[in-house]
Amino acid sequence: MRIDQMDAICVIIAAKNAATTIATAVRSALREPAVAEVIVVDDGSTDETADVARCADDGSGRLNVISFSENRGPAAARNYAIKLSSSPLIAILDADDFFIEGRFDPMLQQQDWDFIADNIVFTTDASGAVEPQPFLPRARRLSALHFIEGNISQPGVRRGEIGFLKPVMRRSFLEAHDLRYDESLRLGEDYDFYLRALLRGARYTIIEHCGYAAVVRADSLSGQHRTEDLRRLWKADSAIRAQTLPPEIDAALARHEKHIRDRYELRAFLDRKAKAGKAAAIRHLLASPGAIPAVLNGVLRDKIGAIRKRAEPETPSSAAIRYLMPGVPVPQK
Repeated sequence: MRIDQMDAICVIIAAKNAATTIATAVRSALREPAVAEVIVVDDGSTDETADVARCADDGSGRLNVISFSENRGPAAARNYAIKLSSSPLIAILDADDFFIEGRFDPMLQQQDWDFIADNIVFTTDASGAVEPQPFLPRARRLSALHFIEGNISQPGVRRGEIGFLKPVMRRSFLEAHDLRYDESLRLGEDYDFYLRALLRGARYTIIEHCGYAAVVRADSLSGQHRTEDLRRLWKADSAIRAQTLPPEIDAALARHEKHIRDRYELRAFLDRKAKAGKAAAIRHLLASPGAIPAVLNGVLRDKIGAIRKRAEPETPSSAAIRYLMPGVPVPQK
């Protein structure tokens, strides 16, 4: 297997209790010719994640499985793998997702980028057999402003979910700017990492071709964040805003910070209610009057969302498939 060393990719997979999905992820990475290394970091799993990952090896010598004795979080796992790896390009793959075959070819044909990401297909099919709509690899540059705005939810509108993008990154840019994941974050660590890269001048290209499959799972770890995780993400925004930023960037970041802080205030209220009862939760809220609008709006939004969900007709979830970004289909021959 010949790999152009300038385009050699290290795929990093942080995994916790992913024994049921890790084999599909590993195999999808190893079948890509541009992949020179696959590093799986078993992040304190209590199941057979590491053993299952090793069993998915193709014998090419490219797979390296490391196990942490205790859970340290995806940011720490990725930083450790970056330190171990040597390839000039780095790609992140979540342990319950997989690459569409041929993912990297359209990306590597692009020029002048530090980060490059492709379209994502969201699916409930975890088998790795998904065949997405072929889109033309039209490219555009992602700015820091558009990135921030694409991570702010709006009522009744599905957000762009730009933070879900899984770009290929140039090691040279990470090293030049001493850029690593914030290990204090267990929610939004990707968002924070990409934003700091953009603010350091990263040329971030997006193409519409779809090469990454994100498996939608009810038990996904990314959907099980703690209240403290929201507080840390809000504080990460605050730390970035302490810098001197262009006015439009600071304004957008202030909106994102408020969005995260409002979610935190609602979760803190609900936590207090669950642990100590409604009266204690109300006393907690009255002690922080600035949080009252966020909590009231959040409770109302949740109730409306529950009503809408009950009113929606049920459809087979196995047929559900959608794309992060729209694209122009490849013309049929």
